[in-house]
Amino acid sequence: MSAHCCEHETPNATQVVNLARYRRVLWIALLVNASMFLIEITAGMASGSLSLLADAIDFAGDALNYGVSLAVLASALAWRSRAALLKAVSMMGFGLYVLGQAVWSVWNGHLPDAATMGVVAALALISNVAVAWLLYAFREGDANMRSVWLCSRNDAIGNVAVMLAALGVFGTGSAWPDLAVAALMAALALRGGWQVWRQAHGELNGARLQDAHGHGQ
Repeated sequence: MSAHCCEHETPNATQVVNLARYRRVLWIALLVNASMFLIEITAGMASGSLSLLADAIDFAGDALNYGVSLAVLASALAWRSRAALLKAVSMMGFGLYVLGQAVWSVWNGHLPDAATMGVVAALALISNVAVAWLLYAFREGDANMRSVWLCSRNDAIGNVAVMLAALGVFGTGSAWPDLAVAALMAALALRGGWQVWRQAHGELNGARLQDAHGHGQ
C-alpha cells in the first residue's frame, strides 16, 4: 500500500479533535430528534395534522441517521459513503411516503387542530435550529456529514412551513394548507436525498479508484 493511502486512512491530531467534537454534536442531535419524534407523533395523531405526522416521521428518520453516522464516524471514506447512500434512500423514501399520504388525504382527510400544529411546530423549530447551529461547522465535510447538515436544515425549513400551515388552517378553515406543507416537506426530502446520493456515489467511486491505485503501486 502506498504512503498516500496510509496518510489518508490515519487521521491527524486536528481530525481526531474534530471527530470527537462531531461525535458529541451527533449524540446531542440524536437525543433531541428522538425526543421530538415522540412529541410530534403524539401531537400529530391527536390533532389530525399530516404535516406534523410527516415531521414526526422525519425526526425518527433523522435520529436513525445520526445513529448510523455515529456508527461509521471513524470508518474509512468508502464505508461513510455507503452509510450516506443508505441515508439518501431513507430521505427519498420518506418523501415518497408523505406524497402518497397527501394524495390520500385529499379525499379522506379532515380538518386538523391549528393550535396544536402551531405550538408543536414552534417547539420543533427551536430544536432543529439549535441542532443545525451545532452542525453548521461540519456542513462542507464528506457526504455523510453533508447529509446530516442537510437533514437539520431541511427540518428547520419544514417547521416554519408547518407553522404557516397552522395559520392557514386557522384562517381558512380548510385542511389544504396542511396538505400543501406536507407535500413541500416531501419535495425537500426528495431533493436533499438526491443531492446526498450523488455526492456519496461520487465519493464511493473515488475511494474505489484510490484503493485500486494504491494496490497497483
